[in-house]
Amino acid sequence: MTTAVAVSDTAAHTTARQAPRTVETFDPRRWLALAVMTLGAFMVLVDTTVVNVAIPSIRNSLHTSFADTQWVVAGYQLAYAVLLVTGGRLGDIFGRRRLFLISVVAFTVTSVLSGLAQSATMLVASRVAQGLAAALLFPQGLSMVTAAFPARERAKAFGIFGAAAGLAVVLGPLVGGLIIGDSTSGDAWRFIFLINIPVGIVALLGALRFVPETRAHGARGIDVRGVALLSTALAAIVVPLLEGRDADWAPWTYAVLTGGVVMLGLFFAHQRRRNRRGQASLVQTSMFRERAFSAGSLLALVVFIGVPSTLFTINLVFQAGLGFTALHAGLTTLGFSGGVFLGAIMGIRLEGRLGGRGVLAVGTLLAAVGSAALIVVLHARGAAITTADFIPPLAAIGLGFGNVGPRLFEVVLARVQSEHAGSGSGVLSTINQLGGAIGVTVVGLALFSLLGSNAATTVARYTPQVQAAAVTELHVPQAGLAAFTHTFDTCFVERIQAKDPAAPIAGCPTPTPALLHAPLGQVGSEALAATFVDSESTALLINAAVFAVAFVLVLALPRSPRRSMEESFDVAA
Repeated sequence: MTTAVAVSDTAAHTTARQAPRTVETFDPRRWLALAVMTLGAFMVLVDTTVVNVAIPSIRNSLHTSFADTQWVVAGYQLAYAVLLVTGGRLGDIFGRRRLFLISVVAFTVTSVLSGLAQSATMLVASRVAQGLAAALLFPQGLSMVTAAFPARERAKAFGIFGAAAGLAVVLGPLVGGLIIGDSTSGDAWRFIFLINIPVGIVALLGALRFVPETRAHGARGIDVRGVALLSTALAAIVVPLLEGRDADWAPWTYAVLTGGVVMLGLFFAHQRRRNRRGQASLVQTSMFRERAFSAGSLLALVVFIGVPSTLFTINLVFQAGLGFTALHAGLTTLGFSGGVFLGAIMGIRLEGRLGGRGVLAVGTLLAAVGSAALIVVLHARGAAITTADFIPPLAAIGLGFGNVGPRLFEVVLARVQSEHAGSGSGVLSTINQLGGAIGVTVVGLALFSLLGSNAATTVARYTPQVQAAAVTELHVPQAGLAAFTHTFDTCFVERIQAKDPAAPIAGCPTPTPALLHAPLGQVGSEALAATFVDSESTALLINAAVFAVAFVLVLALPRSPRRSMEESFDVAA
């Protein structure tokens, strides 16, 4: 068996000075290693979205507040975003395989603790710890591709990794829906965490057997001050984005956000200074002088503003507006999931003809067209929209993302030196997380604002149905219809504008299954659906514009060489 060049620093350094490397000089197990690392990344990314559909069950089971359940989601995302760059750099220094093994064990243990949590405090703490483990785990897969694969195979390796990452994000709600089903009570939610036990064991055993050790040549100690600066800066940026709406965008949110941006600038100044002195650093700032890295990073930020925000708001429409169950919502997003899978295959084939930049152009254009089509469908169908109506536009967005996601990894990291692979992958992953947080905040804020402004107008269109149901169902006299309608409309608007939809509202009935299935409740449900659909059709204009900007940004990327079909599909035995 041929020994992998990347297994040791000496071998990697020696080979880098030789003539063009052949595939045979690389570990023949590298594709199995990629499968193992991809499985670990898949597990991490599923857990970023799987919890969303379990929130009602968690609230009922642990009797938690709305704020507590928000932090079950936000705590994981915050910890994950804050430590990604550090996690990538630690892999460079101490070995990517070693960090992968440690983080898989940590992620599995924290998953067990989350699944066995007996209180909101224990669950939030476990989720934060799980996010920290995820931040150590995820960058190691991207780093391994750069370090252990020859240049001619990296496009396909990044394609596989990127396609799996894209699928993981959108399959989370479906997995959660399948586990929980239609129930919002009981302890079924625990299995969305406990299912990580067998996955973690397989990843651990696979890494021990197939993953070679790689690390940066000549890597030195960690920049502790840089870690503190970056972690504080990212936390200061992400926390206001996650909590701003619930805090009514109080002055502290703007102050903390501004402070975070300033600290991020100080961090990069600190890194440049250490780079010039030849001292250990978290980020090699010279990477940003490469047009592929800087322009590609900006493109990644824009794309990830668009995709997660689309999925976030459309899932709100599914469950809060149209009344879909968690399983129904998950199945409806299968159009997007299938599009991502087919788009990844499509991108590999197109790359031989168009090159990487051409594939990115096709992908961003498809995503823009899909967003525009989704807006048209929502506007045309209104409250009568069905699952079948969502599938074509979501599939188009998925096709676009399937083409773009894997190519982004390839384009941004293609010219990063192997000794900085962990740092580069950590930076890219952090940019993706920041883009997602910004997109969800901006588009989510637009949706919630539109819901509040549209609610009164929409419910007013249903006044005849409300009054007819009031007479036949509740026997309200003709003289009292105006007052009844006013109360109904007021409660409808306040319920939509409430931060916690389950919280009681003074003077308004608490929604129950029996109430919702009564004639008057059905009128209210139809008005609710119409309000969400109308508001989403306007909010998604932001996403369509974002994908159009992404299409323009592709032109700023350096041209990449076209690969032949044989090169695109060649995999060493």
